[in-house]
Amino acid sequence: MRMRSIARPFWSIPIDELYGLLDSKPEGLGAEAARERQAAFAGYMRLPRNGSNFRLLVRQFRNPIVVILLSAALLSLFLADRTDALIIFTIIALSGLLGFWQEHSAAKVMAALFALVRIKADVWRDGTVIEVPVEDIVPGDVVELSAGSTVPGDAVVIHSKDVFIDEATLTGESYPAEKSQGLLTADAPLAGRSNTVFMGTHVVSGCARALVVLVGSDTEFGRIARHLASREPETEFERGVRRFGYLLLEVTLVLVSVIFAINVWLRRPVLDSLLFSMALAVGLTPQLLPAIISVNLAYGARRMAARKVIVKRLNSIEDFGSMNVLCSDKTGTLTEGTMMVQAGLNVAGDSSDRVLLHAFLNAVFETSYSNPVDEALRKHPACDTSNYRKLDEQPYDFVRKRLSVLVATPETHLLITKGAVDSVLRACSNMESPEGRVVPLDSGATAVSQQVCELNAQGFRTIGVAYRDMNRLERIDKSHEAEMVFLGIVVFAAPLKAGITETVAALRRHGVALKIVTGDHHLVASHVARKVELDDGGLLTGEELRHMTDDALVHRVTGVHVFAEVEPNQKNRIIQALKRAGNVVGYIGDGINDAPALHAADVGISVEGAVDVAKEASDIVLLEKDLAVLVDGVREGRTTFANTLKYVFMATSANFGNMFSMAGASLFLPFLPLLPKQILLTNLLTDIPEMTIATDRVDVELIDRPRRWDIGFIRKFMLTFGLISSVFDYLTFGALLWLFQATPEQFRTGWFVESVVSASMIVLVIRTRRSFVKSPPSPSLLASTVGIILLTISLPFLPVASPLGLTPLPLSFMMVLGVILAGYVLAAEMAKAHFYRNGRA
Repeated sequence: MRMRSIARPFWSIPIDELYGLLDSKPEGLGAEAARERQAAFAGYMRLPRNGSNFRLLVRQFRNPIVVILLSAALLSLFLADRTDALIIFTIIALSGLLGFWQEHSAAKVMAALFALVRIKADVWRDGTVIEVPVEDIVPGDVVELSAGSTVPGDAVVIHSKDVFIDEATLTGESYPAEKSQGLLTADAPLAGRSNTVFMGTHVVSGCARALVVLVGSDTEFGRIARHLASREPETEFERGVRRFGYLLLEVTLVLVSVIFAINVWLRRPVLDSLLFSMALAVGLTPQLLPAIISVNLAYGARRMAARKVIVKRLNSIEDFGSMNVLCSDKTGTLTEGTMMVQAGLNVAGDSSDRVLLHAFLNAVFETSYSNPVDEALRKHPACDTSNYRKLDEQPYDFVRKRLSVLVATPETHLLITKGAVDSVLRACSNMESPEGRVVPLDSGATAVSQQVCELNAQGFRTIGVAYRDMNRLERIDKSHEAEMVFLGIVVFAAPLKAGITETVAALRRHGVALKIVTGDHHLVASHVARKVELDDGGLLTGEELRHMTDDALVHRVTGVHVFAEVEPNQKNRIIQALKRAGNVVGYIGDGINDAPALHAADVGISVEGAVDVAKEASDIVLLEKDLAVLVDGVREGRTTFANTLKYVFMATSANFGNMFSMAGASLFLPFLPLLPKQILLTNLLTDIPEMTIATDRVDVELIDRPRRWDIGFIRKFMLTFGLISSVFDYLTFGALLWLFQATPEQFRTGWFVESVVSASMIVLVIRTRRSFVKSPPSPSLLASTVGIILLTISLPFLPVASPLGLTPLPLSFMMVLGVILAGYVLAAEMAKAHFYRNGRA
């Protein structure tokens, strides 16, 4: 590899000189040279990321309460009991390492799943175009770009054909920028570099070949990423976690402040009181909540992957489960992904091989935009193209809605155009009669439009075909699409997918309303809606949307089930209106024009075969474009959310109850009811079984409809079950003090055992709305819970008991404790039945 440094801006360097500086050539790099550069540029080829193992580890200890506790323990290390301080350090370290290990494992799972849907680029290697992951692109690579491609690096255009690039993420400019080959001055501003394409942008239309100069963190996008901490918009799931954190913070601050003040007022040692208060705060805080959430989401992502649903953004799983509106195109989701040519019809409505020939020539020579229409034409019985040669092409775009190719025939050069029938008709002034004569279009356009409407009403899709004799012209542009001769229409059929009606009904049963959002004719969309048993009475067209204000759309949008003839920017507007109306919205799309809507939706869903920009904008990728797969994904998303809430319920009932009891006990006991190290050990032991909560079964009533974070419900749950826990804590206090005249060490040991065992057992109760006998836990959860209970009962008899401040307890107390715990479980079951029977969600 003999690459030389580039001393001046590459957009001002002639392309031949750039080849020399990059040790490249027009036909690209060799495979061996590419491998050498991948090794040499390994540190630069990926954008800087916020996450790393070290940062992940540090994050486990970033809780302010833990920092204060560590500081207090460090102070006690020099002033008081060093053994206690070391034990506190050890317990905190174990909790942090456990959280780190779980989150790191979850991240590895996600990395493996994400590799299944990597964005790829078309690159020249050894003189052949191949697909490689974008992270394998190196300086000197020659890449092919077409509509839908994501640009893999900062590159200079070698040659182009009407290529427009969406640079909004980089420049903020909402209109696509046209790119072409050429030289610019060294001081050309970013937005004015018309010969340069930038990493992270995407091709809207046209095609180009470009020489990659910079990759990864060296690119314009990479430089911005180094200086700005990129943060995705907060999702509903993240908002719920944040609000839950505020709830815990309020309760924690009140308890800690009051208990610390009272202990100091009672003239207890200030350092002991501080350690006790901080440990109390840690005991109340679900310290492993981030790890539990990550584990649950990663486990859910793995199960969803088994059902051919790949999750790119973990938190989107919860949003997936909360989704109550799904917007979808009809092609490939409601209908089969491939279209079939039914017929070619002339202007009189008669079958015409001539129409099919011209449509086939346009499709077979088109190279800029892969789409189902062209695929269907190419699969149709082939026409003989040996006498035809492609000269030029005018790519498809979403404004013209046409695609043209210039073809050399034995007699002349022919411009052949196909596209939306109305758009093609607007480019025509004449038509070809059934007898082959060219006559003025005049009223023939009305007859064609009527014919199209009749076919659309039957569920068929149509495109128009036209031509123009260009004599010996070698190149074309958009202006040549005029004065054309309308030839006829091609009719396509897209049969409904097998079982789609049942799938739509299953979505409805799960509380997800399906809405069709399509650019197709409203009669086609209406026909499909009726076939899948959607109400097509609530239908809006793109024309009606243009005359409707945003506020009016918000009031109307929920009742509309079919949006037809919509433009790409209107899809985004529909999504925003649905969200403003209070819905959690999913959007499934696979095309270039779907990217804004995918960004705007709460859950953006694309498919493995989608264009790069659609996959990049999505949160979830389906390995099969099948709504039945989506139904399975919704169930898994709700299962994951339900299991996450089980940990929240445990943390806000058992933990709150224990800490409330401890706060009260410290007011009338002449000694601390639990030592700081025992509080922390209680927190650690009760969290361990929760690591298996992701494997737990979920009752069907918890996944039958969308659910969201409800802080009011969590607060009521915490107060109800926390107070029940405290009642049995005080019964334990009474038994220890009055029945057994326990010493401080025995009291602490007895309550430590009761706290851990009760908190572990209550999970089996509150994890389901049914009786835990009728809804048994998963084997993993049950085994880990029983294991922690046995370990806790054994701890007072083990060698580590003395350093932990524990002492053996008489068998009689263990029997009384068994009765108290049985009463606690029974009371919790009765309270649960009453709690849910009174209509609490």
